[in-house]
Amino acid sequence: MTFGPSRQAGRRRQAAVHARRTAAAVLATSLAVALSTASATGYSISLNPTPAEPPQATTATIAVSLSPDRAGARAALTLTIRYTGGEFGVPSAVRRSVLRFPAGMSLDIPSLRSCSAVRLRARGVSGCPARSQIGTGHALVETRAGSQIVTEDVALRAFLGPPQNLEPTFEILAQGYTPLEERVVFTGSVLTDSAPYGEQLDMSIPPVPTLPMEPDASIVTFSLTVGTSARRGTHGQNAVLVPSTCPFGGFPVAVEFTYADGSDGSARATIPCPR
Repeated sequence: MTFGPSRQAGRRRQAAVHARRTAAAVLATSLAVALSTASATGYSISLNPTPAEPPQATTATIAVSLSPDRAGARAALTLTIRYTGGEFGVPSAVRRSVLRFPAGMSLDIPSLRSCSAVRLRARGVSGCPARSQIGTGHALVETRAGSQIVTEDVALRAFLGPPQNLEPTFEILAQGYTPLEERVVFTGSVLTDSAPYGEQLDMSIPPVPTLPMEPDASIVTFSLTVGTSARRGTHGQNAVLVPSTCPFGGFPVAVEFTYADGSDGSARATIPCPR
């Protein structure tokens, strides 16, 4: 009787078991080294990664006020819009807005001087007649630069634009200085609207470029005052004419938005009846 073949088979089985144990030990050691290295360098390895949260939809709220708040007055109207949500906490950029103003409320412009968007882009405020300006305001814009969020204050100036098809137009100059010096012009057309609104301002908002390879800037807050309060003794200047009567519940104002990510939204507000 010979034991040759049986002993060789046993040795092969022992070698295979040893190899499997060695491979398991090497894998465990490699994983331990990787985890300790990741901890030391600020990175982490997740064996069961959780999916990223989807971005929140961009939403907007509006507030409107009159000064003086008096029936039949020549007043200044202030419109403030705030945007929230969006990817990484930055709202999606607005590409179009339609503002609907209450019936009976109008803008009185004694001197019909106008300024074109071309002149505004080329020369800024100095390129337009002083009496073509109908409002002022400011905006706050944000953009992502890598993992950072950059914020900038922007000065706003509103002008009466050249009429189109016998209808008035508006130009809004947005001028930023730091950290990015950028000049952008928004253009809008005034159209007749249906009750309970009287007119609508349809405005196109171009992209606001920032740094190379980074997304366009997004508006976070937008506040614009149109007209001049009569309390300042400004007879003959542009002013909002407040109706002598107020509808039940106040003057309605609405705005609709289209965003760069393809979504849309709306917001409403009411100007309380003057005291």
